Amino acid sequence: MGWQQLVVHVRAEDVPQAEALLQLAGAAALSAGDAGDAPLLEPAPGAMPLWPHVELRALFTTGTDLDRLRELVEETLHTERTPAISAVDDKDWQAAWRERITALDFGSTLSVVPADTSAAPARGTCLKLNMGLAFGTGRHPTTALCLEWLAAHPPRGARVLDYGSGSGILALAALRLGATRAWAVDHDPQALTATADNARCNDLGHSLWVGPPGSLPEVEVDLLLANIVAGTLIEHAARFAAYAKPGATVVLSGILEEQCKTVESAYSNDFEGFERVGREEWLRITAKRKTRSSRM
Repeated sequence: MGWQQLVVHVRAEDVPQAEALLQLAGAAALSAGDAGDAPLLEPAPGAMPLWPHVELRALFTTGTDLDRLRELVEETLHTERTPAISAVDDKDWQAAWRERITALDFGSTLSVVPADTSAAPARGTCLKLNMGLAFGTGRHPTTALCLEWLAAHPPRGARVLDYGSGSGILALAALRLGATRAWAVDHDPQALTATADNARCNDLGHSLWVGPPGSLPEVEVDLLLANIVAGTLIEHAARFAAYAKPGATVVLSGILEEQCKTVESAYSNDFEGFERVGREEWLRITAKRKTRSSRM
């Protein structure tokens, strides 16, 4: 079967409408990418979980009238450039699909694979994840640093809070690696939906609470994971200390090298034993909750 591709560039806020239009037109597959040069991070609670300028690639069979669809897209959406049509060789599409379903390995104990493939790791624990528009696939360094820590320190028997959960990847990985209960918190409805879907895919819904910060019950956890921007980490330092039981571990990511000292300073009243691990320009900070707070 032959394929053709329509590439559309839109603003992040127009992605849901663009997706719906392309799906109604019969798109066999959709993928999203950065149309500018902005990294996609697990965002602060309430932030838009996409790049500000998004490139959508929609795959159609050769019989689809993409010229008319392109006109409809331009009439309906705020496109940032003329949508492009190109032919896609069947072998190229199959190769791209094989690349998309490649498992991501974190140490020897954890692999993340797309939910819609039968691919499985040769060893270790497998976490299935819907690799759609939802952020948090494990490919960004900030997420990978957290997953590597979990793989090296399986939280067996632990109660875990994932604050700013995105796709839920960290909370679900913790459960897969032996945690008994997890709470996944995010402001964004898209993130909460993605987390719930991924929990069902892994049959972990019974062990996972999913909801916005305002609905989070009073919890005391053994492990707190927060892969969000440094400003939000600083703002929430006291709140995180209240959630962490004495001796609990906090794993903070989404921190640029120049922000490290400021983040550690914000946590130093209630946490100790800070350790840093870097990748590219990003750092992961881990620390232990003090038995007694030094706050006056």
